[in-house]
Amino acid sequence: MPTNKDFKRVVRARMKKTGESYTTARANLLRREKTAPPPNERTTSRPRATLSAPAVSDYAAIAGISDASLQKATGCPWARWVKALDHAKADQWTHREIASYVRTTYNTPDWWTQMVAVGYERIKGLRSRGQQRDGTFEVSKSKVVHVPLPVLFAAFADAKQRRGWLSDVDVVVRSATKNKSVRMRWPDGSAVDIGFVSKGDGKSQVAVGHTKLPSQAEAARMKTFWSGKLAAVTALVTAR
Repeated sequence: MPTNKDFKRVVRARMKKTGESYTTARANLLRREKTAPPPNERTTSRPRATLSAPAVSDYAAIAGISDASLQKATGCPWARWVKALDHAKADQWTHREIASYVRTTYNTPDWWTQMVAVGYERIKGLRSRGQQRDGTFEVSKSKVVHVPLPVLFAAFADAKQRRGWLSDVDVVVRSATKNKSVRMRWPDGSAVDIGFVSKGDGKSQVAVGHTKLPSQAEAARMKTFWSGKLAAVTALVTAR
């Protein structure tokens, strides 16, 4: 039977061929193994590779949230969460089903409900960092700006002001809730959700979430793009 080291070589070969991240390549190979026909129905006698689960000590790194932070917020480290969700067979559920189970069963705060669900999916190889269960990717950026909330909101919601820092992209504003949110559709069909919150003392924060991106490379590019754009809009509104 091939060892886990053998399987890692197979994963890396797929990464080189497809450009996928290690986690995505690993998950796709494991999924293919699960759906492979029985040995007596195969056209080759080549043995199947087996994949060991990640070590408990690696859970936090894979999930992207430390055990200390998770335990402080929810009362449990990753090892206990994974054991509980495995017992419920949550690796067979959709993201929404996992999040709903975590929230209703353990009464977790909304933000930490999502972090537990996403972290569990990463640990089980169901998604890689920044990847959604449908295979698309997302990025997020936020910035605190030293202007009142209405000023920052207007820089995004008002078309004339928006052209001052986003003239190179022809976006469609789908909806806007005053001083709270703006939703945009990007030319490639991806979605941008922007939220605003007052930080007091003439300060406000903007948080950008860009979803439905087709690849990890595009997600990395857009993360850099939004870093530049948030710097540009900050310079624009503070100059006034």
